[in-house]
Amino acid sequence: MKPTLIYIYDAYCGWCYGFSPVISKIATEYAGLFNAEILSGGMIRPDKPTHIGIMAPMIAREYKNVEKTTGVTFGADFLWHIFNPEESDWYPDSLKPAVALCILKDHCPDRIFEIAADLQYALNYEGRDLTDDEAYRHLLPKYGISVETFYRELHSPHYEKAAQEEFNLVKKLQISGFPAVLLQTPDNRIHMITLGYTDYETMRSRMDHALAALG
Repeated sequence: MKPTLIYIYDAYCGWCYGFSPVISKIATEYAGLFNAEILSGGMIRPDKPTHIGIMAPMIAREYKNVEKTTGVTFGADFLWHIFNPEESDWYPDSLKPAVALCILKDHCPDRIFEIAADLQYALNYEGRDLTDDEAYRHLLPKYGISVETFYRELHSPHYEKAAQEEFNLVKKLQISGFPAVLLQTPDNRIHMITLGYTDYETMRSRMDHALAALG
């Protein structure tokens, strides 16, 4: 039996957006050596809707650091909401993108890293509001899902429950920061590969070490 690589991210996590090229490259390079799973972490789950203006100052301070460290670019349409929060209608919540991830994973289980990257690009570069149903429509042809099927599933109790179960599993794993990468052995032992952004070369070294230890 193969080990399982577990990538824990959140669609609203800027450092996960920066980590996306790294984990995608790792997944491609090590394909066949492990099973793979992506879990949404539930980073933003307010008890009541909270306006983007609350977190905009922090993002405004941090996004350049993410760009410099990781090489990704935040798009002008996303940054407009950060620098003009008084005009923005965004109320971030991790639930809907987590539901969307669950749906897309079920339909395209071999493309999970691509799906996660697309969700983050939709937010952080294209400036799509991930709490809006329409934020996902442009992805449906790419993944071969009909509009009718996706929007039925987006509002189904089954997929909301699946997303909530991912949030609960992440809590059970005691992961409170993102991105995180774990390696689970066939006998259910967990090895932490990284907690927080890690560059490709470091990730590759840690993967090699972990896989070697597993034989």
